Amino acid sequence: MHDPDDKAPRAQTTADEDDSAQQAVLALLIAEHPTQLTLADLIREIAAEKADFMETDRVERAVRDLGGVGLVHREGETVRPARAALRFDQLFFNND
Repeated sequence: MHDPDDKAPRAQTTADEDDSAQQAVLALLIAEHPTQLTLADLIREIAAEKADFMETDRVERAVRDLGGVGLVHREGETVRPARAALRFDQLFFNND
């Protein structure tokens, strides 16, 4: 039986990895806004030298999933944050 107070690190699930990729993609798009990035730019920035199939697929899935919930827009190879994502970031993370 698993002890809930056990501080041992737990293995990262696929859902955790997907969430992490989505966070990285959205954070980069917001940070670079209004510069529009391409999917290749995102892959290069997020996956760096590890741009193998798994990393490329991870970034592509993140863009697809974020687009599915309306947080990013993709037009061809160009990806940009949705206005809702920019406003949320402004409200909660920019204390200007």
